[in-house]
Amino acid sequence: MEANTQGYVNAITEQSGITTISFFHPAQNSLPGALLLQLAQSIQNAGNNPLTKVIILKSDGEQAFCAGASFDELLQITTKQQGLDFFSGFAKVINACRTSSKIIIGRIHGKAIGGGVGIAAATDHCFATANAAIKLSELTIGIGPFVIEPAVTRKIGLSAFSHVTINATDFYTAQWAKGKGLYADVFDDAAEMDTAINTLAQKIISWNPEALSALKKTLWQGTDNWDTLLTERAAISGELVLSPFAQDAISKIKPKK
Repeated sequence: MEANTQGYVNAITEQSGITTISFFHPAQNSLPGALLLQLAQSIQNAGNNPLTKVIILKSDGEQAFCAGASFDELLQITTKQQGLDFFSGFAKVINACRTSSKIIIGRIHGKAIGGGVGIAAATDHCFATANAAIKLSELTIGIGPFVIEPAVTRKIGLSAFSHVTINATDFYTAQWAKGKGLYADVFDDAAEMDTAINTLAQKIISWNPEALSALKKTLWQGTDNWDTLLTERAAISGELVLSPFAQDAISKIKPKK
């Protein structure tokens, strides 16, 4: 685990077979490239661990679940290759969720923005609190939600994805996201959500792991091309972030730590 000033990714596997993967960054849980790679690797490791029967994916802190990409790091991108490398981090997280043989339960306690929506969409069963509004704000900073689009569209459909993407300045409530299929259920507070997550996780660890693995493959049928597709999408974002429009927009709205 790294120092809190740099953020961290932490994975704990209980004797019961529940692996909880948590991430944190002090800037509203926005994710720099290093944390994205750590998160993807932690998901892969849990999926390959024979002791893991189910994965819970969450973030720490009391505010946003994930505010998307690190604006500090976006401003440091100066080449197309650097842009590709950075946005490939989100691609790797999504693909790690997709290819894991274990069911992944998402715990969304606060707002999810941009890549945070993509991470929520990449889980297999996602719970949220009433505070977990979503926003795809990428167009406002000169790029677009290209990398996460396949995962988000898979959950909420093309029409809803288009609606949220084009209305890039607006938040959509957790109840709206539930109605579109992103969230399985929405709770008044985190305590109620955690009770539901624990109840479901306890059920899953008692079920046939071979059946769960087969179900996982069925749920993600038709996504075998995502390794290539999401890399191609990362290249689009990586080029757009170099534009004067994007650099100016990001520098103006970069959140304070």
